[in-house]
Amino acid sequence: MNVKGIFVLIVLASLHVRLLAADAEEGKKLFQARCASCHNVHKKLTGPALAGVDGRHPEDWIIRFVKSSQSMIKTGDAAALAIFNEYNQVVMPDHPDLNDEQVRSIIAFIKAEAAAAPKDDAPFARPGKLTPNLMPLSIYNFPFMLAYLLLIIVIVLLLVFLVNIKSIEKKMHEGNGPES
Repeated sequence: MNVKGIFVLIVLASLHVRLLAADAEEGKKLFQARCASCHNVHKKLTGPALAGVDGRHPEDWIIRFVKSSQSMIKTGDAAALAIFNEYNQVVMPDHPDLNDEQVRSIIAFIKAEAAAAPKDDAPFARPGKLTPNLMPLSIYNFPFMLAYLLLIIVIVLLLVFLVNIKSIEKKMHEGNGPES
């Protein structure tokens, strides 16, 4: 192979890579305009999460489903019926105006988004350092603790006094003797 042939192959390969990138960009625009109201790549919304859809169904099935999901349901396609029933029989709008390449570009965008997702399955950010909600006894909170303990002692003494007041009243009544 000569230098000119190698140069042509490099140019063709770079064009192919650029076309794939353009497909994902076009797919992003189409996804946002037509799919994002009901679908997310990673979360279930009105419709299923679309990450990995290319692994769950063949590409030609996805294209037919996007173009006319209701016709596939009416013909009795098992996978289409399962999705329809799983999502409370909410009808997915048909998109017959999309050509096969446009649907493929949406699939390319979904693949790119799924690949770019963080691998951590936690639904929230992990904290860097945990801090306790309590403050250990120190010079700064010692007066508060002392006041708190004195308040508890006063309440306990008051309760003891109130419980014993009946017995004190009874002794006082017996001390006066019978008054008949």
